[in-house]
Amino acid sequence: MQFRLRVIAASSLSALIALSVVWELWLAPLKPGGSLMALKALPLAMPLGGILKGRRYTYQWSSMLILAYLAEGVTRAWAEGGASRSLAVVEIVLSAVFFAAAVSYARLTRGAA
Repeated sequence: MQFRLRVIAASSLSALIALSVVWELWLAPLKPGGSLMALKALPLAMPLGGILKGRRYTYQWSSMLILAYLAEGVTRAWAEGGASRSLAVVEIVLSAVFFAAAVSYARLTRGAA
């Protein structure tokens, strides 16, 4: 079960990083030609190493970090239309999946820490 949660968390985090970059540079940037909003992927890259190694502390603090991306997705899904709305819904799903996997992993490994 722990391995499955680690795979789910790492996959959803990696997909969210890729989505953030592709969204803001090519698919639906705020400005034509790309946007510096692609830099929003950098904070997501910080916990990736710890997530891949299964570090419980990284799962704990990254579960709080991901809530900012969940909030951004909800805001943009509500405020924007077209491709941006669809991408925002994907961001919401990936953020929620990561959050659930990270919290579940941290809870499951509570006794081991």
